[in-house]
Order: sequence, then structure tokens, then C-alpha cells
Amino acid sequence: MSEKKKKKLALHWKILIGMALGVVFSLLLLSTSWGSSMTTYLVNGEETPINKAELFVRHWIKPFGNMFINALKLIAVPLILGSLIKGVSDLKDISKLSKMGLRTIMTYLATTIIAVSIGLIIVNIVQPGKTISSETRDVLLENYSGKAQEKIKSASEQKESGPLRALEDLIPDNIFAAATDNGNMLQVIVFAIFFGIGLILISDDKSAPVKAFFDGFNEVILKLIDLIMLVAPIGVFALMAGLVVESPSQDLFVGLFWYAISVVIGLLLMIIIYTLLVYVFTRKTPKFFLNGISPAQLLAFSTSSSAATLPVTMERVEEHLGVKEEVTSFVLPIGATINMDGTSLYQAVAAIFIAQVFGMDLDLYAQLGIIATATLASIGSAAVPGAGMVMLVIVLAQAGIPEAGLALIFAIDRPLDMLRTTVNVTGDAAVSMIIAKSVGKLGDPQVRDWDDHYGEKPLDHV
Repeated sequence: MSEKKKKKLALHWKILIGMALGVVFSLLLLSTSWGSSMTTYLVNGEETPINKAELFVRHWIKPFGNMFINALKLIAVPLILGSLIKGVSDLKDISKLSKMGLRTIMTYLATTIIAVSIGLIIVNIVQPGKTISSETRDVLLENYSGKAQEKIKSASEQKESGPLRALEDLIPDNIFAAATDNGNMLQVIVFAIFFGIGLILISDDKSAPVKAFFDGFNEVILKLIDLIMLVAPIGVFALMAGLVVESPSQDLFVGLFWYAISVVIGLLLMIIIYTLLVYVFTRKTPKFFLNGISPAQLLAFSTSSSAATLPVTMERVEEHLGVKEEVTSFVLPIGATINMDGTSLYQAVAAIFIAQVFGMDLDLYAQLGIIATATLASIGSAAVPGAGMVMLVIVLAQAGIPEAGLALIFAIDRPLDMLRTTVNVTGDAAVSMIIAKSVGKLGDPQVRDWDDHYGEKPLDHV
């Protein structure tokens, strides 16, 4: 073992440092006489007054943030195809869908819809984005007026379409064309589910090479996420620097605080709902449930990964909550792929918060669209840190909300990611207990200690 290996700084600390440096850099630049002095800048052929700090950041700093956002958008479609096709095809036997499989998926979808709805209710009540002043909001809208106009045009087109247009649009006539626009992500999700079901229904010898390809493809995409997240501190630095010089008002940070509070309240409500559902359907007390799953919750909090926590989750649910192995081996792996309640709730809150910041009043139809998109996108959300942000890009694109608003929330995404992963794992455990009870596979806990067979072999003592 090499003692020269230095302990690396955790990514979330790097991101927080990048955010802080971006804010400090821009504030210092604005405080200088050069940065605060005014110059002119051509906008649509007209000379517009602008301070030199903003012009410098816009030309030499912000492009790196835009590249980071583009990298996230770049892998959105491949991530959906890889993870969702893998998740659906992992069901293996279509007959399982008729009983346990169908119940599992429907229960997961139901809890996800509840989570997204709770997120929308809270963010509409708290309205964290409305803490942004009208002056700041006007500046932001001016900077992204093109996106706003696209939203207005899209809304008018929706009004002119028939009542079943949204359902009709779910089915693409060309998957390659659909995959070229993140705004058509629902079509890509439907195709991925359809494709995964097709893989289940054909013979193993025919499906094996295709499934092996998508398994490997999914691993490559997950690795690309890791690579992109390596430059996340630089991307956040550039994005935050751009936002501060373009809108240096402190109420941005007040709004960010209330946004975080909205997410945390929603996540706490979801854990309460899980314990209530477990009690109603299994008659197990909240104390029993939380004591049984708490180690997995803590691991989920520290790793921000449902996939990394899965072995511990399965052990706790099976041995400490009394769920039989037939259920845990089926329900929990599926849950790690398609059950992202915490992530979906956060996406709903984040989308509305960003829309509020940009002065966009989303109507009921648009918010129902967010429920549908966040629910379906969560199915393909990889169980790794950072994937939720990629899925948020999909939700924003579908709702016509400027993706640049990601910079507002990225700084505190890591701690919120830790919390929402804890909720994801808690939801997996709750659903597994409910499904086990419904199929008669919920019994008494049978804890196996690590040294159960330790005394079977003599051990020499010094």
C-alpha cells in the first residue's frame, strides 16, 4: 500500500468551492473601478450599455458554463435509452409482470406521482422564485428572451391543438428524429419502454447480445457522467459568475434558500407518507420500519447512490423487515432503476422555482406535463450521483424553461442529492414491504450476524 496517496477532496466540496469562487470572483470584479465602468455592447445591431465586468464574464467565463450544460444535455438521450431499456429488460420474465411485476411498477409509479405532486404543491405555496425582485427578473428575462418567446409560441400551439394531442405526441414516427431534440424526451422514454418489453418477449439467444450491448452501453454512459462531473466545479464557477454579474442582487440567494427549504419539506413529507403506507398495508409500526432501514438510509445519504446502497438495502429489508428473498431480489433492483421519488420531487420543485425566477407563470396543463415528464424520466434516471441533474434538463426542456437556470440550483445540488437519495431508498423499502404483504411473502425478521458460523471452526488464541 502506498502511503504517498493523497486523500482526494470529495466532489461535493469541490462543487461548493467552485460556486463560492464564482460568486466571490464576480463580486470582486464588480467592485473594481474597471469592472464597474460602463461600455457599449451590440445587441441585435443596437448599442446597449453594459459594465465591463459583465462583458468580460460573458465572453471569457460563461462559455465554460454553457459547455458544461451542453455536456449534460448531450448525454440525456443516451442515458434514457441505456438505463431504461436495461431496467425494463431486467424483468426477464413477462409473466412476472402479470402479478408481482405489475403491482411493483404501478406502486412505484403511484408513489412517484405523489412525490411530484407534493413538490408542486409546496413550491406553489412557498413560491421561492417570487422572492426575486422584479428588476432582477427583468434582467434575467432580457438575457433569455429567446427562450421565453419559444415558451409563449409553444403555449399558443398547445391551445390550438386537440384534447388528445398530448397523448398522440407520445408516439414518435421517427425515433432518430425524436432523439435529436431534448424537448421530445417523452417520445424517447416511450420507445425505450416499448423496446425493453420487446427484449423480454423474444428468445434468450436472440435477446442476449442486444441486452449485453445495452448493459455495456449503459455502463459507458454512467462513466461519461463521472467524467462530466469531474469538471462540474469549473462549470458551476462559470455559471455562478455569469449569474452574479448579470444579476448581482442578493435576493437570488434568498430565493435559493427558500428553494432548498421547499425541497427538504417535501422530502420529509415523503418519508412520513412511506411510514404511513407501511403501517396501513402491513400494520408494521413506523419505529419498526425506520429502525430496520436506517443503516441503508445513512449509506444512501453518504453515497448519493441508490445502486451503491442496493446490497445494504436488500440485506436490511430481508433480514430486519421480514421480506422474503423472492421479493427483495425482484422489487429492490427494479426500484433502484425506476423508483426515484426524491429525485422526481426535487425536479418538480426545481422546475417551478426556475420558472418563477424567470417570471414564467406555468398553467395547470404545463404543471401536469411536469408531473408526467418527471414521473417517466425518473424511470430512466440512473441510480448514481449527478444523474438527477441530467433528468432535470429533460424536465426543463419539456416545459420550455431555460436550462441556464440550472446554475441557480447546482451549488446546493449535492447536499440535496444526498437527501433525495435517502428518500429513494426509503421508498424502495416501503414498496417491497407492501408488495411482500400482498403476495404473502412478509414474515418475521431473521437477522444473520457476520459471525454466525464463527464458532464452527476452532481458533487459536495467542
